[in-house]
Amino acid sequence: MQSNSQLRVLQREIVQCRRCPRLVEYRERVASVKRKAFLSCEYWGKPVPSFGDPDAQLLIVGLAPGAHGSNRTGRMFTGDRSGDFLYRALYESGFASQPESRAIDDGLALQGAYITAAARCAPPGNKPTPEELRTCRSYLKKELDLLTDLRVVVALGRIAFDVYLAVLRDRGIIQSRAGFDFGHGREHKIGLGQPLLIACYHPSQQNTSTGRLTYKMLLDVFRRARRRLSRTLHD
Repeated sequence: MQSNSQLRVLQREIVQCRRCPRLVEYRERVASVKRKAFLSCEYWGKPVPSFGDPDAQLLIVGLAPGAHGSNRTGRMFTGDRSGDFLYRALYESGFASQPESRAIDDGLALQGAYITAAARCAPPGNKPTPEELRTCRSYLKKELDLLTDLRVVVALGRIAFDVYLAVLRDRGIIQSRAGFDFGHGREHKIGLGQPLLIACYHPSQQNTSTGRLTYKMLLDVFRRARRRLSRTLHD
């Protein structure tokens, strides 16, 4: 219960963050100008908090909020095509209560999973700078301290993969990134007591529309994560 309370406090801190001037300006401008299809919507326009089960054994690390997705709805992977892919796969693998997420109050709940991101603000061109990623990394570190039951981490995309490994390097858990190659479905055993790391292509519209990432490929990753968790529980 204490970690749950601390996670809520941390997410309130994240929502009020204004550390990166470029991201603050962009996320607020997008929320003011809006996209034509969402002119009647009130955009969130702030850093997007992580969410999920505080007792999660699976951590999902994304890249950053979409300008007209999470930056509009206030919940990660909600209201855009990336979320359409992701939540359907989480539902079919038993990690989500429903197969889609359109709004922050639509009733979706995660079961045994927690979703976070390398950056918490929508970046121009979906590309946070290295400095912005370093600035935001402290929040991921705090979440890893509070999510004490993690057994598997799925990194959605190379940037999320690199940021997670950077946290491990900062903490002396790994000496360098050497040997940790990014490739869809590739698994990395970090060490005793550390979650298994699974790399996955990001479910961005660019990846899914070109076929680089199919729905089956994404679902297979989360079904495999489910099997790895079941194996851990029975070891």
